[in-house]
Amino acid sequence: MKKRLIVSSLLLSMLFLACGQEEKNKVKNTLIVAQGADARSLDPQKAIDTPSVRVYQQLYDELVEKDDNLNIVPGLAESWENIDAKTTVFHLRKDVKFHNGEKLTAEDVKFSIDRMKEQPTVAFLVTEIDKVEVIDDYTVKVVTKHGFGPLLSHLSHPGAAILNKKAVLEEGNSYGQHPVGTGPYVFKEWQSGDKVTLQANPDYFMGKTPIENVVFRVIPEGTNRSIALETKEADIVYDVEPIDIDRIKSNKEFNFLMQESLGNAYIGINTLKAPFTNPKVRQAMAYAINTQDLIEVVYKNTATKANSPIGPLVPGYNEKAKNYEYNVEKAKKLMKEAGYPNGFKTTIWVNDSNIRKDIATILQDQLRAIGIDLEIETLEWGAYIDRTARGEHDMFLLGWVTVTGDADYGLYPLFHTSAQGRPGNRSFYSNPKVDKLLDLARTSTDQNERMEAYKQVQEIVQEELPIITLVNQSQNVATQNNVENFTINPTGYYELYNVKFSENK
Repeated sequence: MKKRLIVSSLLLSMLFLACGQEEKNKVKNTLIVAQGADARSLDPQKAIDTPSVRVYQQLYDELVEKDDNLNIVPGLAESWENIDAKTTVFHLRKDVKFHNGEKLTAEDVKFSIDRMKEQPTVAFLVTEIDKVEVIDDYTVKVVTKHGFGPLLSHLSHPGAAILNKKAVLEEGNSYGQHPVGTGPYVFKEWQSGDKVTLQANPDYFMGKTPIENVVFRVIPEGTNRSIALETKEADIVYDVEPIDIDRIKSNKEFNFLMQESLGNAYIGINTLKAPFTNPKVRQAMAYAINTQDLIEVVYKNTATKANSPIGPLVPGYNEKAKNYEYNVEKAKKLMKEAGYPNGFKTTIWVNDSNIRKDIATILQDQLRAIGIDLEIETLEWGAYIDRTARGEHDMFLLGWVTVTGDADYGLYPLFHTSAQGRPGNRSFYSNPKVDKLLDLARTSTDQNERMEAYKQVQEIVQEELPIITLVNQSQNVATQNNVENFTINPTGYYELYNVKFSENK
């Protein structure tokens, strides 16, 4: 009997060990990533908001890409040459397959760029492209209307991902829920508002990625994302709340990564609605905002005051653009000059982000000093993006990331008349001089001329203030310490290819 009990105990122990090992292996085969909002679409031409891009970037590749230092590197095009100021020829890799088994050809490239021109969200990236010509299966010619200084930078944007013509045409309007790319991961399942599941692409042209599955979990509350890391329910957490940073950094079980980003936080102002049609009102608000309070209280000193819609990391940044120092008396004077000595009532929209809610609460208090009665409304992310694109707001809080590293992307979508609405100009601002300067900088191939034009644009928009840029943000990510090969870059978009779990942690 004693021997049987010993044998039974050993068998049970072995069973528990086997189950534990099986569970361990199961966990190590799935990377769980937590972010604050769900993707809006997995069609790159329909959504370029950060939560969407962070998911679909794993599914697609672009013709050219940017490395972590923002240098242009080969993507689906292994090489390219400039024939003249208007013509660039791209030579495609010959070993690339889409997730549906179709081979990548120049026809897919032409289809993707031509389709971009028809999509309001991304058309601004390719408006200067006149035509795309298929030379042969693996050679494609891109011809621009004029010179196009940021061509390669724009084609490296996630919204310029190359799509499979057959898949897009077959799925039609539902393509965003059934994406087909060439990337290291294949779309598996999307439970709206909860998670998106991806599976490793065995035929990826760069080689299969080590981790079989990636699950993007939606956890809107920032502190809950940190808790998910601490309880090991998440392996990677994007955007740790400032209030949680010190706790995460001090825990040796985690890696904490933070660096200056290409992004900012700004107040969007509907310039078509009174009283915001008057620039003096917008200037008064800027003077009434004590940005240092936001930096210390909300960001816990992980952000810096901004004087421009593009930050110091972007070539063409103008350090001399107008910087609005906190001055309530000056703000009151401007309000009186604008015809609002007693202020007015208005509304500011935020999405379900603690940082934006906290900023709005502080703004509510600060703007009260100049008579502005500010009501805060919280919207779900998808509705937030859609309704601000339609101009239904008075004001809103949002951010913009110059993801291409080129000033064109940081300024053209936010301030060019043609980009009003969904592309980015949600303040519905229009200034012919700004349009002219942005067009000049976009079509020039003279970098000095481009940079000078961008500096002038920054001076004008900082004077007229269709948006009030508050801070230049840092970006951060926390991971379990057994996650290897994960890196961050200034764009805030992160590649998961080649990320793996270490064997000894």
